[in-house]
Amino acid sequence: MQGLIGKKVGMTSVFDEDGKNIPCTVLQAGPCVVTQIKTKEKDGYFAVQLGFDEKKEKHTTKAEQGHFQKAGTTPKRKLIEFTGFAEGQVQMGEVLTAELFRPDNWVDVRGWSKGKGFQGVVKRHGFGGVGGQTHGQHNRGRAPGSLGASSFPSRVLPGMRMAGRKGGNKVMSVSMRVVKLLAESNILIVKGSVPGPKGGYVIITK
Repeated sequence: MQGLIGKKVGMTSVFDEDGKNIPCTVLQAGPCVVTQIKTKEKDGYFAVQLGFDEKKEKHTTKAEQGHFQKAGTTPKRKLIEFTGFAEGQVQMGEVLTAELFRPDNWVDVRGWSKGKGFQGVVKRHGFGGVGGQTHGQHNRGRAPGSLGASSFPSRVLPGMRMAGRKGGNKVMSVSMRVVKLLAESNILIVKGSVPGPKGGYVIITK
C-alpha cells in the first residue's frame, strides 16, 4: 500500500456542509524522503523505504550515515518500507509530501497506543475483583481470584488473563475519511480518532 510516515498533532472538530460537528484528528503527513528502493533482483522483493523526522548526526551510526548519504539526505529518525508504490514511480532522494493524498480519500492509520505500564486484572481486563469486604476478607477487592488449575494440569494455561503490561501496542484505525488537506503545511485532517499520544508516530496508507 502507498503511504507516508507522519505524526499525530492532536484532535479537533470541523463542521460539514450539513452543519454537523465531526470529531477529527490532525495528522502531519511527511515530508518523507525516499532513502532506499529495494528490488526483486537484489533483495527478493520490491519496496520503497521512506525516512521521516530529522535526527542528529551524533546520534547516528556510521553505517546509518552512509545509508543516508547514498540517498543524498540528512539522517532520519523513522524508517518504514511501503510495498504499494509501482516500480519507477519514485526515485532515490525524492521528497514525498501530503499531496500523495486527496480530500475524501479513505486511509488506514497505524499508531502505537499509549503505554499504561504494569497493571492489574481489574484495569487490564475489566475484572470485578473477588467481591465485598465481608467474612474476614482483607485486601482482596482487586485480586484476580482462583486461576482454576490444581493438581491437573498443575500449570497456568497459556492465554490466562492475568496482570501484566498494558498498552504500547501497534493499533490500526481503518477506513478513515480525509476531511481536509492542507498541502502547504503537510497536514491531513481525518474523521475519527487515532491511537497514540500527541507527537506520536503514525503510518498513513491508502
